[in-house]
Order: sequence, then C-alpha cells, then structure tokens
Amino acid sequence: MEQTSAKKTFVTTKQLTLIGVMTAVICILAPFTIPLPFSPVPLSLATLVIYISVFVLGMKFSTVSLLIYLLLGAVGLPVFSGFSGGLGKFAGPTGGYLIGYIFVAIITGYFVDHFPGRLSFAAVGMVLGSLICYLFGTVWLAAQMELSFFAALSVGVLPYLPGDIIKIIVACILGPKLKNAVHRMGN
Repeated sequence: MEQTSAKKTFVTTKQLTLIGVMTAVICILAPFTIPLPFSPVPLSLATLVIYISVFVLGMKFSTVSLLIYLLLGAVGLPVFSGFSGGLGKFAGPTGGYLIGYIFVAIITGYFVDHFPGRLSFAAVGMVLGSLICYLFGTVWLAAQMELSFFAALSVGVLPYLPGDIIKIIVACILGPKLKNAVHRMGN
C-alpha cells in the first residue's frame, strides 16, 4: 500500500520577515500625506507600497501584510493618513478607501502571481484593483459627506489619477527589481 503524506504549508522565517518589513514600510510611509484643500482625501503613498509589496510578497502575503497594517491602525496606532488611527478612521470619509486597499492587494496580486514577468498584466491588475478601491472609497465618501456619486468622484478620485499613473509606473520599475533582490537573498 502506498503511503501519501499530507503536504503541510508553513510560512518560512524569510516570508514572515518580509511580511513584517512590508508592513513596517506602509506604516512608515502611509501617514505622510499631502492634504488637498478641496478634498477630505489626502495624497498618500499607501497604494504605491501595496503595489510594490505584491511584487515582493505575492498576493497572499501582501494581503496579510496589508491586513496587519489595517489592524494596527484600527487599534489606534497612528499609521493612517496624517498620523491618525483608530476605528473612527474607518467610519470617516476615507474609510472606504482603507477597505478598498484589500482589493488592491488581492487583484494586483492575482495578476502579478498568475502572469509572472508580464508587467503589462501587473499594470492591468493595479488599475483594476485601484478602480475597485476607488469604487468603495467613492461610495463611502458620498455617503459620509452627503454628496452625489459624481461629486464624490470629482473630489475623491479624479484629482488622484495622474499620481496613480505615476505610482503604477514606479511600481512596475521598482517592484520586479526588489523582487529579484529579495529572491537573491538567502532562501
């Protein structure tokens, strides 16, 4: 009789370390924002870090890293925009964008994982993930500020599109390089 052993998946020390490092990077960079006078949504580097973490960690572990970041902010650590934190941030005008970050990680990660080395597919994943994030953010912003969907879109999305294009380009340049550098390090 042939014996089969159940394959157990463990997270390696290297993977745990990388999750911790990418969580730290988003915790450090996301609070530094540029407020815009016409919008409650500031300019942030959070999505850039998410895009890059997907290259470094893949879909599953970048999502774990992002969830840790969101939990750290939820318990009150000042890791959200403007060095804020707490559950109230999720209930405020930008709460939908915070939840939308989860979809950025998952959708971008799917494209990066399933089409390795294909930067055009990675960029498509970043665009689709960002669109879902913007949908959540816009609906939530409209509800919180009693705006129409299109008014919320004009203050919560449209001014950020040029910056997002730049972030996607930067992520497509830096992401693969960081991924290669990390994978060259000891396994």
